[in-house]
Amino acid sequence: MINAYDILETIRMIQDECLDIRTITMGISLLDCIDTDIDRACEKVYEKITRCAEKLVSVGEGIEKEYGIPIINKRLSVTPIAIVSAACNASPVKFALTMEKAAKAVGVNLIGGYSALVQKGFSAGDERLINSIPEALASTSCVCSSVNIGSTKTGINLDACRIMGRIVREAAEKTVDDQCFGAAKLVVFCNAVDDNPFMAGAFHGVGEPDCIINVGVSGPGVVRSALSKYPDANISEIADIIKKTAYKITRVGQLVGVTASKRLGVPFGIVDLSLAPTPAVGDSVAHILEEVGLERCGACGTTAALAMLNDAVKKGGVMACSRIGGLSGAFIPVSEDAGMIAAAECGALSIEKLEAMTAVCSVGLDMIVIPGDTTADVIAAMIADEAAIGMVNNKTTAVRVIPAIGMKEGDVLDWGGLFGKGPVMKVNTNSPSKFIARGGQIPAPLHSLKN
Repeated sequence: MINAYDILETIRMIQDECLDIRTITMGISLLDCIDTDIDRACEKVYEKITRCAEKLVSVGEGIEKEYGIPIINKRLSVTPIAIVSAACNASPVKFALTMEKAAKAVGVNLIGGYSALVQKGFSAGDERLINSIPEALASTSCVCSSVNIGSTKTGINLDACRIMGRIVREAAEKTVDDQCFGAAKLVVFCNAVDDNPFMAGAFHGVGEPDCIINVGVSGPGVVRSALSKYPDANISEIADIIKKTAYKITRVGQLVGVTASKRLGVPFGIVDLSLAPTPAVGDSVAHILEEVGLERCGACGTTAALAMLNDAVKKGGVMACSRIGGLSGAFIPVSEDAGMIAAAECGALSIEKLEAMTAVCSVGLDMIVIPGDTTADVIAAMIADEAAIGMVNNKTTAVRVIPAIGMKEGDVLDWGGLFGKGPVMKVNTNSPSKFIARGGQIPAPLHSLKN
């Protein structure tokens, strides 16, 4: 039962503490669009996306007006295009252009699924898609791409790591006149999930329904505000406050997801509990950690504080929602979090510390700007390191780094909006080339043998 206090509290969280629904994402299966003729396949893709998502934006806007809850993004995810395009012996870039056209026709912000799943090896379709990623991202503005190169079950495809190091660099080089933005739309995963509503990594898994609605919540500002009222609380009390606050945030996401599902006539999928920050003042995961007691995010104790935050968010959120999924943790994207930006600029936060933090949160080395002369092999090794954390800990990890072509440590790439700005961070340049060149498959850990 919702009482007047609950309503007023939600209004206050929206007005003063940056509470919002970060995204409602419609997942659409394109398996029935597969055709050996690429033109016919693209026609089917366009028709299905525009038919299924025709009312997504208007329904989202209607919910915003009716409940007064900001829904920042309306997005789409589709079946990995490497699967859809496999029957066509042609460049899959035409699918990216079709996705772009369809996304603009229905008015969504971003569309994900220009993706491949190669954790255990490559098909011909996978190779075509991966090699086309730089061109596809440079030719479109709202298409996002992801590649899964490892999992706890299969181990890590080191050949895929090597290739993706090159692809990330090429994506940045092809969009150098646009702040290297192509690389900001590309994520390399280990243990990628099928129902992630967040970009750039969202795709619609093959085990998902034909069409579904997933919701991603936000609310770092709400958590920080709640903690500020208890300056002398011990860490157990802090965790309890976060749990109660996460419950309230997730309850809003559940309401939006169920309502959108009913109005669109498609199943409700999941709420992703991830605290998703923005560059806006008061909407930072880093500032939550500093409210807990750290002088600056990146100080000793940051990983422990983040582990506590992530656990409390999950425990609180799971009680407020019927279906939890996606990534569900605390994101730490450097360029999209005002506190992370400040910590990186003053030198308190390093890539090595961020890597340690990813062992206890969602989702990985995210939106990190690196020097433009960083080699493909170094990027490949960063991907392998992060994938190892995900593989061994049976969690999703990812790398989204942006080589700032022509820039060096201390310079800044600025995209504005939710993507924010990123200071170029120092990278360890000792060569991993011999390791990366070995190729092959890093075996799965022993605890993967559970069947």
